[in-house]
Amino acid sequence: MVADRPVRASSKAKVAPLVRQDNPAAAVKVLGAMLRDLRRARGLGLKDAAPVIRASMSKISRLERGEHPPRRRDVLDLVAFYGADSAETVAEVEELLRTAATESWWSHYSDVTPGWLRRLISLEDSAEEIRTYEVQVVPGLLQTRAYARAVVRAGFPAADVSDIERRVDLRMQRQSLLRGPQRPKLLALLDESILWRPVGGPEVMAEQMRFLLTQMRRRRISVNVVRYGEAASVAPPSSVTVLRFAAGGPSELVYLEQIDGALYLSRESELDAYRLRLSRLVQAAEDGPATEAMLEQAITRYTHRA
Repeated sequence: MVADRPVRASSKAKVAPLVRQDNPAAAVKVLGAMLRDLRRARGLGLKDAAPVIRASMSKISRLERGEHPPRRRDVLDLVAFYGADSAETVAEVEELLRTAATESWWSHYSDVTPGWLRRLISLEDSAEEIRTYEVQVVPGLLQTRAYARAVVRAGFPAADVSDIERRVDLRMQRQSLLRGPQRPKLLALLDESILWRPVGGPEVMAEQMRFLLTQMRRRRISVNVVRYGEAASVAPPSSVTVLRFAAGGPSELVYLEQIDGALYLSRESELDAYRLRLSRLVQAAEDGPATEAMLEQAITRYTHRA
């Protein structure tokens, strides 16, 4: 039961740090985490906060997880209700709201980005670490343009040339996050079959294998191959990506891509299950030198075929 005259929540307690002004996705997550912390500091539940902005508990939950676009009036009303409307806190909230309202770079590709994909891109942009296991193709963040074009063409056989190139351009732009000063740590686990599946033909594959070699030698990027025999008992049935975030938002999220959509998992039991799967895959995967040797062999194989 909430007291009639509650103690004002401290704006200093667990308030997340501000984010850089060019990352609206991260701002949404930090703002949501800030609202969650302020609510919990008052000992309030979702059912207590929902009536303040005439919303459902699920909307409050999505807002706190950074999965719902924040409306300025709603956010300020909640901050005031939590008793944390000091000038300092309101200024911090206003800055986060301004950043959250900034147009994201991927908005220019809205014609080729369904909602589930836009969400993934925003998560990649604000992630501190990305761990992915791929079964069929090289992860999009590590694809060459020619390889990406072949993958997109196979996935959208009825698309015209301009549509295919738009999708490829989007994929190439996504890779820029691996070159920025705040780039995430990337661990890519590749099923061995990827090295043998001739996506785009021998020349495209040789180029792609060479690109993987150069990328895995860069700081904060690891590529490891999981051999057929090792993957049989530990690999999940499909590709999986686990994104880990810095303090100020949801700590971790699992992304499971499907044919026409994707699933996002955040429950602790689900996270635990996929953490265990990836941990076992890491243990089963070849180390760096062995993976480099396998990529070199693939390059030789495709070069001879070309």
